[in-house]
Amino acid sequence: MSQSELQKVAAAAWRIRRYALRMGEVQGQGYIGQALGIADVLATAFSHTMNFRPEEPEWEGRDRFLLSHGHYAIAYYAALIEAGIILESELETYGSDDSRLPMSGMATYTPGMEISGGSLGQGLSIAVGMALGLKQKQSSALVINSMSDGELDEGSTWEAAMSAAHYQLANLINLIDVNRQQADGNSQNILGYEPLQDKWSAFGWYVQRVDGNDLKQVIAAFDKAKNHQAAVPRVIICDTLMGKGVPFLEERDKNHFIRVDADEWQKALAVLDTQPQGVA
Repeated sequence: MSQSELQKVAAAAWRIRRYALRMGEVQGQGYIGQALGIADVLATAFSHTMNFRPEEPEWEGRDRFLLSHGHYAIAYYAALIEAGIILESELETYGSDDSRLPMSGMATYTPGMEISGGSLGQGLSIAVGMALGLKQKQSSALVINSMSDGELDEGSTWEAAMSAAHYQLANLINLIDVNRQQADGNSQNILGYEPLQDKWSAFGWYVQRVDGNDLKQVIAAFDKAKNHQAAVPRVIICDTLMGKGVPFLEERDKNHFIRVDADEWQKALAVLDTQPQGVA
């Protein structure tokens, strides 16, 4: 990986964080902690790994990105803006009536949104079906599913994991955002899921675990997942920090839906603007 490639992805992550904060300011709320935390992963997917055509979001040969955790839509819209699939001007409509950017991801509204997420634990099952269909069509397209650690509580997730290994879906990459926060508190306290590497390996997956806010690690993991030769599905477990890039939000007690006061949106943007190279 060249330094120029690293800088390209870092700059994309910086812009994704900024777009997300601007959308949050429009409504005065949003899952901004998650958006800031997963920005490096989204930037790597869209700026480094995926094959797509911004002007043709439904191009048959595209790599598919499934947002299983639909409440992360604010982050995903920011990535779609960075990818050129939707216009930056649309962020001003976030969460408004008749907007193409509703607060939870809806495939019927937004170009580039492959599924309607929000009923957590469903994305990986849909991804398995997509990946199996593409495999049968002998397509080279990838299916990338992004899910939260809270979805590890769902039985459908593990049924899908078992099915993906059974069908040898080497075209499937599953991303798990481990930020340890759910609506009811700390994820591990709600239902313990560790040791994750051992569990996914036992289910027949090629497993990597990385610091999801270390771009070098994230980019390397995507490259290894894409180029791994064994006929098995791949999972990248990404440990992320909610609020990443804005220290006063990083330090806040998140409790899933972070509280941001009206005057703090501009303060957060100002903090990002001190990091012109996108390095938090």
